[in-house]
Amino acid sequence: MAQKYEKPSELTAIQAKMEAQKIAFSAISFEAVVCLLRLGALRQISETGQQGISSNDLAERLDVGKPGIKVLLDMALTMRLVWQNEDRFVLDKIGHFLLEDEMSQINVNFAQDVCYEPMGRLMESIQKGTPEGLRVFGDWPTIYSGLSQLPEPAKSSWFAFNDYYSRKAFPHALPIVFESRPGHILDVGGHLGEWALQCFNYDEDVHVTIADLPDQAAMASVLIEKNQAEGRVDTIAMDLLDPQQALPDSMGTIWMSQFLDCFSETQIHTILDKAASAMGSDDSLYVLELFWDCQEYDVGAYSINATSLYFTCIANGVSRMYHSKDIIAIAQRAGFRVQAQHDGLGVGHTLLHFKKA
Repeated sequence: MAQKYEKPSELTAIQAKMEAQKIAFSAISFEAVVCLLRLGALRQISETGQQGISSNDLAERLDVGKPGIKVLLDMALTMRLVWQNEDRFVLDKIGHFLLEDEMSQINVNFAQDVCYEPMGRLMESIQKGTPEGLRVFGDWPTIYSGLSQLPEPAKSSWFAFNDYYSRKAFPHALPIVFESRPGHILDVGGHLGEWALQCFNYDEDVHVTIADLPDQAAMASVLIEKNQAEGRVDTIAMDLLDPQQALPDSMGTIWMSQFLDCFSETQIHTILDKAASAMGSDDSLYVLELFWDCQEYDVGAYSINATSLYFTCIANGVSRMYHSKDIIAIAQRAGFRVQAQHDGLGVGHTLLHFKKA
């Protein structure tokens, strides 16, 4: 279970100093991991099993200079990615997860390809409240305005990161949402239409309307057409922060998946006000989010709070991954009450079911 944070850690002084050095050299150790993965070193070590492989043999297999391989392997030893059997290197548990675990792979690629260079502007972003790191990729107000124009490999790594954390929760959320047999779902911030298409395939009678920025709606339309879902899935291009634009009413069910974390608390209140205005007394609002306080294990809270810094520096400068109580409090101020809360979906998502108070 995830630890609580209401008291100091129980580390010894030596342990605390060690953790401090890991932080001090984290940028360097991370780049070493990227090299070990992308050069194929960890894969080669893994394939030799418990027998292991010498640094000289590894250098020859990879056609890389021996001095470079040796410094990487020395760092890998101290990071516990590998262990040494005489003069041969064998993959250890941490190295195994970096090499084989899908979440670890996606997070490493996202951190390297999307976040690494922009994070040099984190302090400036915090001071200004604007995504200064985004300037590395383009002159857009938010990353959502330029997703289709992101250069590779940042584009592929961004979509892989977003899709992984979304799709893991969808199969668990579908039975909950469709328990009431909704006829029409308004998917607010529907992105490429992944949720809409899952609804399309889950219930042959449901109709889904995606409301998102023009760039996002256009990309969703391509996927909808590709899946021949035009008859029951459509899009509305709109900016939820535009005071002149309102959500369509009479939909019955509103769905927001990893959407509210893209906005500041003030902006979230504005969006939920619009949702409340579009809903009847019997309608439902479902909010699917990763809340750092609702994680079963420490690794979940750690990863989510790290992702918050991506929002601060790159995505838009004002949003973050929230504590569940913050979102619930904003929803209550907007006129909602919590009907149900479902934790532990997918890789740690929470599904909040709201009704009008």
